[in-house]
Amino acid sequence: MSHTLGIRQAQKQKTRQALLDAALGLLAEQSLSSLGLREVTRAVGVAPTAFYRHFRSIPDLGIALVEEALGSLHPMIRTTVTSADNSEERIERAIELIAGHVDAYPAHVRFIARERHGGVQPVRDAIRDQLARFAEEVKDELAKDRESAGWSEDDLLMLAHLYVDQMLITASLFLEAMEGTEEDQERVAQIASRQMRLISIGRRHWLD
Repeated sequence: MSHTLGIRQAQKQKTRQALLDAALGLLAEQSLSSLGLREVTRAVGVAPTAFYRHFRSIPDLGIALVEEALGSLHPMIRTTVTSADNSEERIERAIELIAGHVDAYPAHVRFIARERHGGVQPVRDAIRDQLARFAEEVKDELAKDRESAGWSEDDLLMLAHLYVDQMLITASLFLEAMEGTEEDQERVAQIASRQMRLISIGRRHWLD
C-alpha cells in the first residue's frame, strides 16, 4: 500500500513540476497576467481540472514559480557579501556568481524581471517578500564586517537593499547581453563592477 502511495505521490509531483515548467516556457513570450490555465494544461497534456489538484489559480502557480526562481538563491546571495580579503574580490565573486546563474536559469531570471512590477499583485508581493529576506540576510552578513562598526541597523539594511537591487539589475543586463556577443557580456561585467565599486566607496565614507 505504501509503495502505491509513493508512486502516486511521485506522479503528482512530476505533474506539478511539468505544469511549472510549461508555464515558465509560455512566459518567455508573455506576462503572467495574460497566461491562461488552459494554455498551461494543454502544453502538459492534462485536463484543465487536473490543474486544481496542484494550484488554486494562475497567481498561485506564479507564487510557486517565484519560490522556485528565488528560494534557492539565498545561499548564493549570502556568498556574494560574505567576508573576502578585499572589496574587489567580493565584487568579482558576486559578478561571476550572477553571470553563472543567469546562464544556467535564464527563464527564471526573465520571469522575475518581468513580474517584479507586473500586473499580478500576489506574485509582486511574493517577489517583494523574497527580496526583503535577501536584504535581511545580506544585512546580517555585512554587520560582521569591520567596516560596519558604528553603523545603525537601518543604515545597514539600506546598504543591503542597494546590493540586492544591484544584483537584480546586473542579472537583467546579463540576460539581455546573452542575445549579443561576448563583448556585450564583458561590458555588462565592467559596468556592474564599477557600480558595485561605487557602492563600496560610499560605504567606506558613510560615517565621515
